[in-house]
Amino acid sequence: MKNVQSLVREEVANQKAYSIEDTPARVKLDANENPYPLPPRLRSKLSAAMRSVELHHYPEPGSTSLRRAYAKHFGVDEDMILIGNGSDEAIAILCTTMARPGATILIPVPTFAMYRISALNNGYRVLEAPLDEQGDLDIEVMEQQLRTDKPAITFLSYPNNPTGGCFRADRVERLIKASPGVVVVDEAYFHFSGRTFLPKLKQYDRLVILRTLSKVGLAAMRIGFLIGAPELVRELNKVRLPYNMNALSQVAAAFYLEHETAFLEQTTRIRQERERLMRSLCSIRGVQACPTDANFIFFCCKFREDDVYQALLREGILVKKFSRPGAASGIRVTVGTRKENGEFLRIVRSVLV
Repeated sequence: MKNVQSLVREEVANQKAYSIEDTPARVKLDANENPYPLPPRLRSKLSAAMRSVELHHYPEPGSTSLRRAYAKHFGVDEDMILIGNGSDEAIAILCTTMARPGATILIPVPTFAMYRISALNNGYRVLEAPLDEQGDLDIEVMEQQLRTDKPAITFLSYPNNPTGGCFRADRVERLIKASPGVVVVDEAYFHFSGRTFLPKLKQYDRLVILRTLSKVGLAAMRIGFLIGAPELVRELNKVRLPYNMNALSQVAAAFYLEHETAFLEQTTRIRQERERLMRSLCSIRGVQACPTDANFIFFCCKFREDDVYQALLREGILVKKFSRPGAASGIRVTVGTRKENGEFLRIVRSVLV
């Protein structure tokens, strides 16, 4: 089609799609996935449950049964939950619902790229607030932006991706109190931080919380949750597609609740490996690593990130490199198995020592 760009929304035409590295690698430490597969016993049980799905029928619309189960799990009312095709869909639905001419969103930077992408796709102007020297929210700057620009949505990754730490809770709460719009606290890495604003939902009706099962072992199933005020969720459901959650993913989400203990045993192992990896990484001369509450570590190595990245890639180990002008430059490495972490450390040492 000729001149297709002239038919496309300007904000879409001028941006790049979300970049997912497709370089072949024997060890993937770039996507913050759980490095451990389901134990064979659980895998067999999940497969059996999925075999019972009647594929010629549509899935349950709105995931009603799941919403009921997860409302109990989260300790909220059923009408406070929207279940999506990963957190990405919940972000997109929220942006579409709140969009209007001249609307803005506010994000600290660096942070999760999909906030910006979904906002631009819906015509928002994106306001940025660089993190302070400690990697925390620059609260005075952000409060001024709330007063001046009145953003419809403020997105906060908690812990923050890619830097890994949780923002100070009192600063987050100050933003919630000062915001004229919705404040989204994205708790994608809650299972590794243990920190949540869920109890604050009753206190702040403009607070929205996101959760996911992608980081605890079900990334392939794309299961995300949005939790917020019933009045807001009711409006979001007008934008949500009727059958947005496929039947197999609904089975997997229910399966998680039945076997959560086994999944959490794996997150405990990952946290233990995270501490070992952090100690070893910080012992390497030239490495500066950010404190982390997630299942990954963000680190810099005195302008040699590209050397480290390329050396890892040559050995078949894929990590995530960040080099956006005006933001933090460095490498984010997912916590892998002990063997994977050992290989990663060996190569980093070979470059820097």
